[in-house]
Amino acid sequence: MDGSDGTNGLAGGGGLDGVGGEAPAGERLRRWRLVLGGDAADGTGCALSGRDAAMDGALAALYGKDDRPGAGRRGRDRSAGLGASAPSVARWLGDIRTYFPSPVVQVMQRDAIDRLGLATLLLEPEMLEAVEADVHLVGTLLSLNKAMPETTKETARAVVRKVVEDLEKRLATRTRATLTGALDRSARVSRPRHHDIDWHRTIAANLKHYLPEYRTVVPERLIGYGRASQSVKKDVVLCIDQSGSMAASVVYASVFGAVLASMRSISTRLVVFDTAVVDLTDQLDDPVDVLFGTQLGGGTDINRALAYCQSQITRPAETVVVLISDLYEGGIRDEMLKRVAAMKASGVQFVALLALSDEGAPAYDREHAAALAALGAPAFACTPELFPEVMAAAIEKRPLPVPDTV
Repeated sequence: MDGSDGTNGLAGGGGLDGVGGEAPAGERLRRWRLVLGGDAADGTGCALSGRDAAMDGALAALYGKDDRPGAGRRGRDRSAGLGASAPSVARWLGDIRTYFPSPVVQVMQRDAIDRLGLATLLLEPEMLEAVEADVHLVGTLLSLNKAMPETTKETARAVVRKVVEDLEKRLATRTRATLTGALDRSARVSRPRHHDIDWHRTIAANLKHYLPEYRTVVPERLIGYGRASQSVKKDVVLCIDQSGSMAASVVYASVFGAVLASMRSISTRLVVFDTAVVDLTDQLDDPVDVLFGTQLGGGTDINRALAYCQSQITRPAETVVVLISDLYEGGIRDEMLKRVAAMKASGVQFVALLALSDEGAPAYDREHAAALAALGAPAFACTPELFPEVMAAAIEKRPLPVPDTV
């Protein structure tokens, strides 16, 4: 049960059955007892005490009695529960942070919100101060934003800001470096004016044309950059579905939007939509303001959102449109596809992401995804780590790095 970070947790110790490291028989029984929950028929005959008993109590409160249809008899003797008492939930949140490593805590918090209906308790400031902040918690807070009392909003913003700042630290440097290189490469021209020639790259590209008798290189292909006066090289439009299932994607997209907006060579527009369309570009200097400007939930009208984005495009050949949606369209499907086809025909680079998160392949409308693929716009889920590479490929107008799992 000892995790690699020194914290007791079910995820540590090389597995429950000793795989990856042979555990003594007594230790294996102890681990199975914690997993099975003490049902009289669990067959372990193992009693817990001290810290182990406290860990079992924390697990029992969440994964104990389950009266939902189909839950069966699993864990029927684990019946401590958390009830609706804010003090008891706050103590439980403190307990799991004591007994389990951070990734396990985040999973247990998510399960508590889903299984025990604790979302409304997050409207209390003392509860927010006790939780382990992560992307999923931010999504829950955003969905509760309209119901949040004023006494809680400042605490909620502090929690969201902490997560956002951590994400920016992790993602910003690599994103800027990757896209700066892509912008430089995309700006090269093959027939540059004399003062725009990049001589180092031109010589390297023409070494095979070296004439030894003249001790010179014949530059059959010139490589250069566009005019320096053109400070904005690319226009990027992030079009984000803010339906409830897209919560994590909204968080990541808002952070990336702020990073892109900080790059002078990219003009970034951020649009969120459900059945209505909201342009949040003016708030891109603070992704927390962007997030609190969204309203998770509701229907979906992708066609309407793309119509707005299309109306904002002034330089099609220098524009990248990124649609982030599960493609469950509530608007006019054929019109949506016609808009995508029209944008691509005008020179727009169109990217369709089913999700921008670490959660793997989401549920999505496969018929719409296939229709987009037929238009040359494959739709796929994208992790935050892959997103800079996807954007770089779109900027350079080369094939997108579509994961094999699509």
